[in-house]
Amino acid sequence: VQLQAFGGGLVQAGGSMRLSCAASGSIGSITVMGWYRQAPGKQRELVARITIDGFTNYVDSVKGRFTISRDNAKNTMYLQMNILKPEDTAVYYCLAERDPYNRYWGQGTLVTVSS
Repeated sequence: VQLQAFGGGLVQAGGSMRLSCAASGSIGSITVMGWYRQAPGKQRELVARITIDGFTNYVDSVKGRFTISRDNAKNTMYLQMNILKPEDTAVYYCLAERDPYNRYWGQGTLVTVSS
């Protein structure tokens, strides 16, 4: 499975940005996709996850501001980020998972939120 993330960049606080993650390769049986992020000097953390059935969960700090979605026909996942804050600055990574023992990561994309 190969994942490629798009959409990072620089945005002012309060602004919006959408990340995309395109999956290719042996994507059958991918059950969960998600976004993680890693800020400088911090551990990588889960931002949002979505199952193949569309169930979602979010880290508390982004609830109400971020929305994860996926288009199964296009094998693409999205993260719509609104009301961005400087503390959202991080490298964002997409993840595809068959099960906890078969996880695939995309390259990171840097999101920088200026105050």
